[in-house]
Amino acid sequence: MAIADTPALNRSRETPAATQSGYMMLLVSLVLVVAAVWLFISAMTPDDPDGLRLVAAIITGVVGVLVLTGFYMINPNEAAAIQLFGAYKGTDRSEGLRWVLPWLTRKKIAVRANNVISEKIKVNDARGNPIEMAAQVVWRVTDTAQALFDVDDYREFVDAQIEAAVRSIGSRYPYDDIEHLEVTLRGNHEEVGVELRAALIERLTVAGITVDECGLTHLAYAPEIAGAMLRRQQAEAVIAARAKLVEGAVSMVEMALTQLSDKKVVELDDERRAAMVSNLMVVLCSEQETSPIVNAGSLY
Repeated sequence: MAIADTPALNRSRETPAATQSGYMMLLVSLVLVVAAVWLFISAMTPDDPDGLRLVAAIITGVVGVLVLTGFYMINPNEAAAIQLFGAYKGTDRSEGLRWVLPWLTRKKIAVRANNVISEKIKVNDARGNPIEMAAQVVWRVTDTAQALFDVDDYREFVDAQIEAAVRSIGSRYPYDDIEHLEVTLRGNHEEVGVELRAALIERLTVAGITVDECGLTHLAYAPEIAGAMLRRQQAEAVIAARAKLVEGAVSMVEMALTQLSDKKVVELDDERRAAMVSNLMVVLCSEQETSPIVNAGSLY
């Protein structure tokens, strides 16, 4: 159990860095430089140079130069990870001119939102049909320490995890369902997008990255089966339309017979009733306009 928990214990965590405002330290560095120049000029008298002042001028000047090397700039939506000989000492997220001890290194990282559109990848859906998918993902860094130190390259890590998540979601659901009885990639964009976002957040947590928004930007059958699937979709659509047409025709025939019987417009025996049903069904279900024959004589 201890071995399984070790990776979680070794994860980096972002902490605030002990840094200073650069404007205050800029004033200090200018004071040191001016003091060093004044000490040097006052020490170099023509008659008797003052060695003590000369040493003080050199020390003050070196300190002033060292102070100048500790300045760095942080732009909006940017952070800087502070390190001491490779050890992480915190992250500075304050904007503007900043200052830190010169022997501490600064590694900047953007924390603004990033928009990525993945490459089209081929996936087998839940029914084994090859399909092409691509996703659009808006992500950003929330923990700079994890992004910089827990993965090799956090941008490449994001791209790889997006592809893995899209493959996982694509293989979990069918591309389409003509009967609308199950969740599909084509018919349930919102549900699929929510599940894709949850999967990406879980995968990217190790890198200190969260996902603000995501969704599918491309979804289609693979070229090798696109023609066959199009014909199948057309056939399923025709069958569904015919079924709906027959259902409506049966309802209309039933309503016509019921009203004729209730209002006693005409009395029909079983044979005439069957003939009337047949004629009405032909008229209502025919794909072409029918030409009825009017009987101008006796009913029978």
